[in-house]
Amino acid sequence: MPFYARAVLAAALLAAIWPHQALADKKTVCTITVNSPDEKDIFRRSLPQDDYRFVELVERGRPDWLASACRAGVKCDVLVISGHFDGGVEFYSDRVDMRESLPVAELTRASCSDSCPGLFSQLKEVYLFGCNTLNAEAMRSATAEVGRSLVRAGHSPADAERLTRILNERHADSNRDRMRMIFKDVPVLYGFSSKAPLGRSAGPVLERWFQTGGAAEVATGRPSARLLGLFAPVSMTVASGMTASDPQAAYRADVCQFSDDRTSTADKVEFVHRLLGREIAEVRMFLDAIETYIAALTDAQRNDPAVARALDAIVRDSAARARYLDFVHDADQPSVRARMIAVAQGLRWLTPAQHAAEMTLMLQTLVASGTAGPADVDLVCALNTDGRFSRYLPALRVTPAQADRAASAAMLACLGSAKGHARVVQALTSANDDDVQLAQVYLRHRPIGDVNELRAVAAGIARMKDSAAQVRALDTLAALRLSDRQSLTEITRVFQSAKTVGVQRAVAGILIRSDYQELDKPELVATLRQARLKSSDGADLIDVLLRRLQAN
Repeated sequence: MPFYARAVLAAALLAAIWPHQALADKKTVCTITVNSPDEKDIFRRSLPQDDYRFVELVERGRPDWLASACRAGVKCDVLVISGHFDGGVEFYSDRVDMRESLPVAELTRASCSDSCPGLFSQLKEVYLFGCNTLNAEAMRSATAEVGRSLVRAGHSPADAERLTRILNERHADSNRDRMRMIFKDVPVLYGFSSKAPLGRSAGPVLERWFQTGGAAEVATGRPSARLLGLFAPVSMTVASGMTASDPQAAYRADVCQFSDDRTSTADKVEFVHRLLGREIAEVRMFLDAIETYIAALTDAQRNDPAVARALDAIVRDSAARARYLDFVHDADQPSVRARMIAVAQGLRWLTPAQHAAEMTLMLQTLVASGTAGPADVDLVCALNTDGRFSRYLPALRVTPAQADRAASAAMLACLGSAKGHARVVQALTSANDDDVQLAQVYLRHRPIGDVNELRAVAAGIARMKDSAAQVRALDTLAALRLSDRQSLTEITRVFQSAKTVGVQRAVAGILIRSDYQELDKPELVATLRQARLKSSDGADLIDVLLRRLQAN
């Protein structure tokens, strides 16, 4: 081939290859925007287009957008996640037009599974713009029964204390731990140890960073002292992803057993069986994961021959069953005991009759206890939302003195006791604020429906002397959205006789949610204006109520 022709061909090949090479050299900034786009927009404006390309992973209206990004083969060098994260369960939005969210469980699945091999494989940095994203506070800790179970297993008290401490460290499950497990091997994770700034506040800070040379520090895999310094007043901190040599690497491997798409259902059930063979103290620390997985097994999965064999092996493991039920009977927290009983039923360690006996024993212990409180009432009412636990009521042995305690009465009422209901409604207008609080919890689950009962409660609230208890009782009625004229009239009298602004505001909270068309509005406005107590802290619900009454 003549020299000229070879030169032309070489030029053509270079021209064809160059755009692909340029694209390959670009770094990819992935963004997951489930709230405001402020942080994403600053990154996009500040990083040179020749060096970076941006990929927004969220596809509006598509619930499987993360899986879609995995299938598309996207590989991120930098990841920017923007969203609220207060509860530590998911990134979410407070915008009504934004329905997408990012559950931590979905991130864990993507991190642990082969279904998403490339998305996080070359990450250098992750920017977590959400509250508490790197909060190191433990979300889970071993309770007293964990130490007792270790002693029962043959450990000395000193060894039990040491092992409990190790379990606490291993299973702390802080937000920081979760992010380090998800973003394994990522050199730099930026996040916040407490409250994070909203996007409109974080944006200008990011902009200052970029104006002082921040672009040169992006995608380097090294923490930026300047960025941390700028965000220091709002708790920004930095961590790195777990590595194979990390002390918690074995724990991550256990967690991934539940999430890895490559593992069959039968293999996961066999892993649960292996967990149940460990110290029961560690089984307790894995309760959340075991409970969620067993409850999610479908009938079709359970009927699969391999899964059925794995489940049957658990059923026949009498030693693990005995250790487990010993722990159940020793559990300090009734909510944990109830959950563990439900898991035992899901594992077929309890027949229907045995399950009924366990639940009856738990409820008997709770009702007979002199230390039960609002959390216990909330638990029993929640358990019996559909009425299926009411069948245990006749089997409970309760003395008159026990039944008269507000907490016991509330729990019995949750199980369908008419006498318990009457006693707890009476407690709502008690002089004892603790009793009022118990009644408030109960009535949140079982609102008053009888108009005569409602009128009696309204009259009783009017006679209450303790302002704090009176406010609590009024707040309970506010949720009922009253429409009975006699009850509303009685509540209005409470406003007139109130000794504190707090009581008057609680009354306003009831009236603003009620059907105040039943009342004479001009007369009500006059009453509110004449009886209103002076307040030094500005406009409140009383002003809102007055405006609405006058507008109508």
